[in-house]
Amino acid sequence: MAQVWQHPFVNVFKHFEIQSWKKATKEGEVTSLMDKTMKGTVFRITGSIPAGNYIQLPKTSTQSLGLTGRYMYLCFKPIPTKYFVVHIDVATQDGLIIRISFSNLFKEFKSTSTWLQFPFVCNASKGSICSHTSMVSKEQIGPAPVSTRWTVLCLDFQYILSMYLNRRYSYMKSIKLCANMLVKNIFTSDMDYEPGISFDQVKRMGLNMKGFAPMPRDMSFPLPRGQKWHDVYDLIRFPSDSTKKPFDSIQYSKSGSEPELSKSSLGPVTIKQPRRVVAKTVHADRSSHEKPSLLHHATQEPTTFRKSQPVSELPRVGVDENGDISIQQTTDGEVHVYAHPTESVVIHQQNNKTKKEILKNRIGRAATLKVQVAYSICQETDPSNNILLDGLRFYVYDDLDQQEITESHTTKLMPHAILPVKQETYKSLSPDPILKMRRIVGFGGATTKDVSCISLNGACSLLASGQTGPQSVARIWNFHSGEFLAIFKTHVHSMSSLSMSNNGNVLCGVGKDGQNKNMVVIWNTENVTKGRQVTMLAKAHTDVDITRMRIAAFDDTRMVSCGRDNIRLWRVKDGSLRSAPVNLGEHHLMEFTDCCFEAGYEATKDPLDRLVYACTKSGHIFEIDYRKVAIHHVRRLLPVHSKEKQTFSSGPGIAINSMNVNEAFCVTGSDDGFLRLWPLTFREVYLEAEHEGPVTAVDISADGSRILAGTSTGNLGILDITTNGYTTVMRSHMSRILGLSLDPIRRHLATVSEDHTIRIWDLDTMQQLYDFTAPHECPCAITYHPHQQVFACGFESGTVRVFSVETTSMLAEHKLVMHYSSDGAMDRTACCKLPGSRFESDSLCDCSGLGSTSIALAHLDRSPIYDASDNHYQLLRLLGNTLARGDGHGPEALAISPDGRFVAFVGPSEFTVSVVDGRSLDEVMRIDITSLTCPDNIRNIVDTAVRVKYTPANVKQLLVTTSNNKLLKFDAWNGQLLAEIDNIHRSGCTTLDVSGDGRHLATAGDKVIKIWDYNMRLDLNFQVFIGHSDVITKLVFTPDSLSFLSIGEAIFMWDFLAKVHDVHEPEGRTTCKNYFTGKEEEYLPYQSPIRCGIASDRQSDVPRSTAPQPATLYPPGQQVADISAIDKATDDILGEDIVSTTSDKGEELVCSKLKATRIEESKEQPGGNFPLNGQLGSSPSIQQHMNLHDGSITPTKKLASKIKTPTKSKALSSHSKPTANKHFCHREKKYPLAQRRYTAPPKQAGLRLKAVVGYNGNGRNNMVWHADTGVFVYTSGCTVILEDLSTGSQHHFLGHTEEVSVISLQHDCQILASASSCCGPVKSEIRLWDLTERVCKRTLSYHEHDIVALSYSRDDRFLISMGDYHECSIVIWSTTQYAILCTTQTSVPMMDIKWDPYTFNEFASVGENGTLLFWLLDETGNNYSLSVHEADVPRDLIQLHHVGSSQVDFTCLEYAGDSILYVGTSSGKISAWDTRHNTCFIHWEADTAELDVLISRSGRLISGSYGRSLKMWSVTGVDEFRLPADSCGLQNDGITMDDEMNLDGAIVSAAFDDTLDLGVVGTMAGTLWYINWTERASIRLVSGHGSRINSVALCDDSFMATCSDDGLLRVWSLANKEQTLQFQVVDQLCNCLAFSPTKPEPNPIRTTLISGLNTSVISHQPKDTKFILPNIVAGYSDGTVRMFDLNKVEMVLKMQPHAVAVTAISFSTDGRMILSGGCDGLVAISSPTTGMTVRVITDHKGAPITCFDVAYTSELEVSTPLLWLAASADRRVSVWSADWSKDYCELIDWLTFPAPAFTPDGSVIRKGDKSYYSLVPPSLAKFSHEEQDTIIYTGYGMNKQLQFYSLSERKVLRTIALTHWATSLEMSPVSALIAVGNNERLLKLIDYFEGSFQDFTGHDDMVQIVHFSPSGRYLLSVSYNEIMQWEVRICHVRSK
Repeated sequence: MAQVWQHPFVNVFKHFEIQSWKKATKEGEVTSLMDKTMKGTVFRITGSIPAGNYIQLPKTSTQSLGLTGRYMYLCFKPIPTKYFVVHIDVATQDGLIIRISFSNLFKEFKSTSTWLQFPFVCNASKGSICSHTSMVSKEQIGPAPVSTRWTVLCLDFQYILSMYLNRRYSYMKSIKLCANMLVKNIFTSDMDYEPGISFDQVKRMGLNMKGFAPMPRDMSFPLPRGQKWHDVYDLIRFPSDSTKKPFDSIQYSKSGSEPELSKSSLGPVTIKQPRRVVAKTVHADRSSHEKPSLLHHATQEPTTFRKSQPVSELPRVGVDENGDISIQQTTDGEVHVYAHPTESVVIHQQNNKTKKEILKNRIGRAATLKVQVAYSICQETDPSNNILLDGLRFYVYDDLDQQEITESHTTKLMPHAILPVKQETYKSLSPDPILKMRRIVGFGGATTKDVSCISLNGACSLLASGQTGPQSVARIWNFHSGEFLAIFKTHVHSMSSLSMSNNGNVLCGVGKDGQNKNMVVIWNTENVTKGRQVTMLAKAHTDVDITRMRIAAFDDTRMVSCGRDNIRLWRVKDGSLRSAPVNLGEHHLMEFTDCCFEAGYEATKDPLDRLVYACTKSGHIFEIDYRKVAIHHVRRLLPVHSKEKQTFSSGPGIAINSMNVNEAFCVTGSDDGFLRLWPLTFREVYLEAEHEGPVTAVDISADGSRILAGTSTGNLGILDITTNGYTTVMRSHMSRILGLSLDPIRRHLATVSEDHTIRIWDLDTMQQLYDFTAPHECPCAITYHPHQQVFACGFESGTVRVFSVETTSMLAEHKLVMHYSSDGAMDRTACCKLPGSRFESDSLCDCSGLGSTSIALAHLDRSPIYDASDNHYQLLRLLGNTLARGDGHGPEALAISPDGRFVAFVGPSEFTVSVVDGRSLDEVMRIDITSLTCPDNIRNIVDTAVRVKYTPANVKQLLVTTSNNKLLKFDAWNGQLLAEIDNIHRSGCTTLDVSGDGRHLATAGDKVIKIWDYNMRLDLNFQVFIGHSDVITKLVFTPDSLSFLSIGEAIFMWDFLAKVHDVHEPEGRTTCKNYFTGKEEEYLPYQSPIRCGIASDRQSDVPRSTAPQPATLYPPGQQVADISAIDKATDDILGEDIVSTTSDKGEELVCSKLKATRIEESKEQPGGNFPLNGQLGSSPSIQQHMNLHDGSITPTKKLASKIKTPTKSKALSSHSKPTANKHFCHREKKYPLAQRRYTAPPKQAGLRLKAVVGYNGNGRNNMVWHADTGVFVYTSGCTVILEDLSTGSQHHFLGHTEEVSVISLQHDCQILASASSCCGPVKSEIRLWDLTERVCKRTLSYHEHDIVALSYSRDDRFLISMGDYHECSIVIWSTTQYAILCTTQTSVPMMDIKWDPYTFNEFASVGENGTLLFWLLDETGNNYSLSVHEADVPRDLIQLHHVGSSQVDFTCLEYAGDSILYVGTSSGKISAWDTRHNTCFIHWEADTAELDVLISRSGRLISGSYGRSLKMWSVTGVDEFRLPADSCGLQNDGITMDDEMNLDGAIVSAAFDDTLDLGVVGTMAGTLWYINWTERASIRLVSGHGSRINSVALCDDSFMATCSDDGLLRVWSLANKEQTLQFQVVDQLCNCLAFSPTKPEPNPIRTTLISGLNTSVISHQPKDTKFILPNIVAGYSDGTVRMFDLNKVEMVLKMQPHAVAVTAISFSTDGRMILSGGCDGLVAISSPTTGMTVRVITDHKGAPITCFDVAYTSELEVSTPLLWLAASADRRVSVWSADWSKDYCELIDWLTFPAPAFTPDGSVIRKGDKSYYSLVPPSLAKFSHEEQDTIIYTGYGMNKQLQFYSLSERKVLRTIALTHWATSLEMSPVSALIAVGNNERLLKLIDYFEGSFQDFTGHDDMVQIVHFSPSGRYLLSVSYNEIMQWEVRICHVRSK
C-alpha cells in the first residue's frame, strides 16, 4: 500500500519542491529560465566541469527517493556543442545499490558489478546539416549537435538490471543531473506512456489493455498546431531493439520511438513494442579457474551448429527506407532492385524519346554506399539530358561526398513487385591504386598547400603540421605509424609557428587573421588519439610581431613568444589567453628569432623559478627571469676576427637563427653556418660544426646525444656528440625543380632547379652524389648521354654546356641551345636523346623557346671506348625561325622518336606541329592543329599546340597536347589523327610521359597526376593522385617500369604497380593444374615485379658438373653492334627473374620472358612483342601463365632430379629478416650451452624435473591437441611437454638444446616431430618422439638455420621441413627410412607449408611478397622429384592499404574440402583458391592485422590474427563463387562472421576438433586458452610470462610469485601450476619482489573430554584456522615500491624511496621494515605500515645493489641477533645488525673482494667507468644456514669460486671451485645444498661441505634465478621467461 501514492506517476520536481531547494541540492551554474519551446520554466545546468555543476535529488546521499516506478521519464535537452552526464542510483531487491550513468562523453559501454556506463548519442533535428552528416559519420558519439531538440528519455530499470546484471529492480534511490543540459522535469511510473496520441485513440486501438497510455498533461510538451509530436520532439526508449552502433548505447531509434500506426479495415492499429530479451543463465556453481576436461567434451556428441534460415522472399521496400540496394522504377510501374558489390552503383534508365537504355555509373571503391530512395507519382523529363525520371529520387552517400543522381518531386507511392536484375561488370584501370608513394626528396609535397610549420610532442608520438594560404588548416598525425588523426581549421591564414606541449594535450599556433593582425590560437588535443577531436581553448589578437612561440614543458598553460622588438610571456587562464611583455629596456629594438624555456626539473625548486632564453639577429642571447618577467643576463656572439671592442650597439654580431636548450647545454645555429654547443654558462664553446649555408633550425634528441640541424641550402644533418661524427640525412633543392634526366645504365638521376644548381642523385637510394652550381645563370633543361657518364645542360641565357660526371668537369660550351636526344626538357630550353647505335655518329639536338627561334644540330665524334673527354662538339646545321615563339612551349616543345629518325616540334607557329628528319633536319611532315580540332565556341579561342611527345616504338604514335586541354594522338608515320581526348586536365597539361610498354600514359596538371589506360578502352580510364603542392614540371617512367618520378617543388618517387608482362596463351588447352616436369607442358608461372619467382637452385642438391652458362640472346654468329642494342634488349627483360634449370648437358640460365629475340625481328618491331589489353583476359587482376615453349629455347623444369646423395647448397642471395610475424625468429642468446658438463646417472641425480611453468609464445605452431585421443603437447624453451589435461601431470621430452620453434603430430598420434633453432655453431635439428614409449626415436639434421615449419603428409609417409629466410630450403623426409628424398630452395622466404589432406603427394607453401607455390612430389620413377607451380596472384590481393607497410606477404594457409585452399595475408585478407586450376576466385577483408592461423572444417573457418582476434567464419557457400559469373574480387556475399573472441596476445598456434566447437589456442603472451564456441567461453589452460622474469619468491610450498619486464606481478599455485592473481603496472618494469615473513605461531588446541563406562579419554585436536597469505612487496623501474595484500587483492601501499630503478628488495627478519636498493647504490629502509623512509644508507653509492639477505643468529656477539646484508655490483658486501623496534641499525662488517682490471672477455676496465657492471658476473652473497657466522659469496674475481667468509674470524675460511661464473645463488634452508646458475645454461647442485656437484640441463638460456622452497623439497630455476620446478631427491642432515 506504500506504493499506491506513486500511481499512475510521480512528478519528481513537484513532489520534492525543487524550486525551494529544501529537498534537493544544486551546485555550480544552475539557473532557471523561461523556454519559448516549452512555454514554461526550465532549469539550465552549465559549466566546463560536469562534476562541479549539477542538480541532485535528494539533498544528501544518506537520504533516498524511494520511487518504485519501473519507468523513469527525463524531459531534457542537451546544450549544443557541450557534454552532459547523468548519474542514477537504483536499489535491487537484495539491497545492492547500482549506479546507472549515461553521457555523451562515454565512448563505449562499460560495466562492473555496481556500475553501468552507457554512451549517449545525441540526435540532430531532422533535415538539419548535422542530421545529413551523421549518416556518413563514423564517430557519432561526441558533443551535442547544434540542432538538438527537447527529448523524453524513457529508461526501463527493470529490464536494464535484469539484462546487464541479472538482478531485480526495487526502487530509485537518487539522481544527479550534471552539466550541460536544459531539464524540465522527471517522472516515474509503471505505465509505458506514448506521446503524440490521444486518450480516444488509445481506447479505439485497444492499447490500454497492453500497458500503453497517452502521455499525461504534466509530462506532455506543447505541440504547435498542425504539427506531429515526433516531428518536433524526440522520444528515446532504452533498452530498444535498435542495431545501430555503438551497441549498448542510448540513442534515437526510429523503430523504437515512433509507433508504426497502420489504419486497416481488417483490424485495429498496432504499435511496435520494445523487444524483451530473456535474461542469460549464469552457472554460479562452476569455478572460473576450473580446468575443463577436453577429453570429456571431445567424446560427447557434438552440438549441432545452428545455421540461419535462408530468406524465402525479398523484403518490402517502403517510403524513405535505407539499405544497400539500388532501385529503379520503369514506365509500366515496375520497380527493379539491383544488388551491387561495393565497387560501383549502376543506375538503369530509359530515354523517353529513343527508348534506349542508358547506364549511369557511380564509383565508390573504398566506401560502403548507402542509397536513400523516395517515390513520386509524377513523371518528368530532365531538360538537360532528356532522361525519363519516373518520379524516382536517388541520394548516394559515401565517405567522400554525397551526390544527387536523379531528382524529382517526391510524394508517397506504394512500390510494386520487386524483381532482381543482373548487373554488368564495370571495368576500370587496375590495379587500384596503380601508384604508391615511396619517397619524397625535398621540402614540400604531401599536402594541398605548402607546410609552413611542424611540432612534435615530448614523447615523439604526435606530429602537428600547419599549412600556408588563406584557407590554411592544421593536421595532427601519429608520428610512428604515419596515421592521420585529425584536421581542423586554424582560424588564421599564413600560419607561421606551431608548438605542441610536452604531453601532447595542448597545441599553440600563430598566424594572421582577416585584418592581417597576428592571432594566437590554443587548441585542446587531449582527445585526438581517442576521439580524433580537437577543440579551441582560447585565442587572442595582438599587434606585436611573433616569430616563434613555445609551450612550457612544465605547464601546458604557459607559453613564451618572441619577435621583432618584443618578448612576451603568455598564460591560459579561465578560458582566456593573456600575455605580459618583458621589459627589454635598452634592447627594445632587437629582432628576436627564437626562444625557449630552461629545461630540467628539480624537486626542491619552484617550477616558475626558471629562465627563458631568447636569441636575436644581432647575435645576442638573452636570459630572462620567468617569475620577475625581467632580463636576467645578456650575452653576445661576436666574430673571432673582430679586433676592436664592440658594445651592444656598435658593430654587427653573428646572427643567431635558432636555439635549443636541455639540462646540460645550449645549441645555437647562426648565419655564419656554424652549429655551436655551449654550456649553460656560455663561457666557452664545447663543439662546433660548420655547414655549407646558414643554420636555420636546430633540435636536440631526448637523450641529448644527437643534434639535428637544418640549413637554408636545404640540408639536414645529425651531429653525434659522443663520437663527434656528422651524418647528412638529406640534401634537396631549395626552389622549383625544372627538369630531370635518367642515366639507365648507372641508375643515376640528374635534376636542374631554379636555385641555380645541377644535382646528380642515386636512383635507388635517392642520395645526392654530385652537385654543380651556376651562380649567375639558371639551368633550365638537362639530358644524359645514352651511354657515357656525360650530360648536357641548357641555361636561360641560351648557353649549352656539356659536363662529365666522372671527372666533374665541363667538356664544352656553346652559345647555341642544344642537347641529347631522349626524353627530357624544361622551361625555356628543350632537350632530347638520340640513341647513337642507329647512326654512324652520335648527335646532339637542341632547341630554344625564349628569344631564339632556331634548331641546332651538333656533331659528336664517336670514340671506340666512348671517352667523353675526347669529344668535340661541332655545329652541323642551323635552322632559323622554326620554333613557335613564347615561353609557354618551353618544357616539351621538342620530341625525338625512339629510333632517332624523326624530330617533332611545335612550330613554325603555335598552330602547327612540324616533323623533320633526325639527321638532316629536312622537313618530313607538317600537322595543322586548327584543321583537326573545333574552336572553343564558348571562349572563342582557336586551339594551339603546346607540347609534343613520341610514344615507345611499339606504339608508333605522336602525342600533342593543346591549349584547350585536349590530347591528340597521331600516327607517327603519316600524321593521321587517331584519337582525341577532351579535358585531360582542367587548367592544362604541364607534362606527360608514356610507359615503356606503351600501356599507360601519365599526365600532370592542376597539381595532380593522372595515370591513364593508353588505349582508353575502359569505363574509367584514369586514376588521379595528389601530393604535389606546386606545378608539376616533369613526369618520367623509369626504364624498368617499376618506378615513376615526378618533380615540381620536390622529387617524388612512386612505385608503379602495373608492370605488365608478356602473356602467351596456350593454344588449344584449357587452364588446368600444371606441374613442370619437363616432359609435357612447358609453362612458367607469372612473375610479378613485386614478387620474386623460384630461385635458380631449386634443383637437386647434386653438385654441378659444369659451370652455369648464360642464355643466348642472339643466334650463333650474330654480333651485337653496340651497347645501345644491349640496352634495348635488356629493357624487355628488366625486372624479370632468372631461373636456373638443369639439363643433361649442364646448367644454363634462362630468362622467364625471353622469346628467342633476334636482331632482324627487333628491327621490324623495335618495341618487342607486347600484347594488347584485350589479350589479358576478362579479369584485369589475373594474369595467365607464360609459355616458354617457343622454338629456340626449351628449358628443362626438373626441379629435383635423381637425388641419391643429398648435399647442401648455398642460397643464391641473402634475404633480410621478414617483417611478417608469422616467420619464426629465435630469441638472440649470448652464451651457448656449456660444452663440458657433469651430469649424474638418472638414479643418482639429486634433482628431478617435476614441472615446467609457461608456454613459449615466441614459437610458431608449437602446440598440438588431438580431440579424439586427448594428446596435448606444447613447448617451453627447449622442452617439449606432454600434459594430461584430466590430471594436470606432465611428461617432459628433454634433448633439444635450443629453443623449439615448431612441432607436428602424425595423424595416427604415435610420433611427434619437434624442430629446434640454431645458435652459433649449434645447428637446428628435428627430433622424432615416440609418444607411446616416450623416448626419442630419431634425430634428423640438415638445416643450418632455424626451421620454421613442419608438416606430415596425410598417409604419414612423408615429413616436410622448411628453413628460415637464411636458406629458404624445403626438405622432404621419408618417415620409414628417415632419409632425405629431395630438397629444393625458394627465392623468397616461406612462411607456412602444408600437405593437401585430400591427396597423397601434393602440398602448398606461402611466402613473402604474395608468393603461393603449389608443389607435386613425383614418385613415378626410380627417384623422387619435385615440380612446382607459382600461382597468379590478383593485384588487389597484394595491394597495400596500411601506412608504413612495405609489402603484402602470404602468411598462412589451410586446405578445405572440394579442392579449396584458404590463404591468409599480412594485410588481414583471406583468399580462397581452386586447387584444380590454382586460381583465386574470391578474397575478403577478414582482419586489420596480420593473419597467422587458419583452420577449416565442415563449412566453417577459424582465423587468428596478430591483432589478438580469433574469428569464426561461415563459408558454406564459398564454392558458389567459383562459377564463371563470379570473377575474383572483393566480395563477401555468402561469407559471414559468426563469432569473435579477443585474447591476450597475438595468435601463434591453434588446434580444434572436427566440428570446430572446441579447441586450444596459443598466444604470443605465453598463454594457452581453451576455447568453447558453443558456450562462448575462453579459459586459461597454461599461463606464462611473455617477457623476461626478474625475480621469484615463495610462500610456503603452496604459492609462488614472479615479476617481469612487462610490469606484471603474478601469483601462482604450485599444486596445479596455474596463475591465481595478477597485478600490473603499465609502462614500468617490475625488477624485484619479496613476501613478508610469516610468524610461526602454534596452532590453537581444542580439548575434548570423552567419558565412557569405565574410563575417560582426553582428545587434543588443532582448531580449524583460515590460511592467510602474507603481503608481497615489489620494486619497479621508476623507483617506486608497492605493497599488495593478496587476501584483499589490492595495492595497500605505494611509496617512492628511490629516484632510480629499484634492483633488490627484502623484508627484515621481523617484518618491521622493507629493505630496498637502487641502481645508484642507495639502500632505503622504509616502514610497511606508514610508508615512510626512516633511513637511507649511502655506503654502496655508485654501484647497483644486487641482492639482500636476512638471518637470525645467536652465535655472534652482536647487539641484536637480527642480521641483514647487502651486496653491490662493485664486489662489496656490508653486514648489519638491526633492531627496528628500537630504531637501531649498526654496521658490523664490510667485505671487499678483489677482481682483475679486465672483463671476462678481455676488455680493459677503465677507471671510473661504471658501465662494466653489466659485462661482469653479479656479486651475490647469502647467509649460511649451516654455519650461522658464515657468509657465502660469489662474484667476479681472480677465480671462479664460492667463498665462505667467517664473521667471527673475519676472514675467508675456504672456497669451492666453480666451472663457470655464477649468475644466481641460493642455499637450501633445510639441507647442506647450494644451487648455482650460470650463463652457460647449467644448474649446479653443490654439496656445502664436500664441494661435489652435479650439473642439470634443460634451459635454453642463462639461468638467472634459483630459489629453494621454504621446506627445501623443491627448487625453482628461471631462464628468461621459463620456470622449471625441480624435486630435490637428496637431503643432508644439518650439522649441529
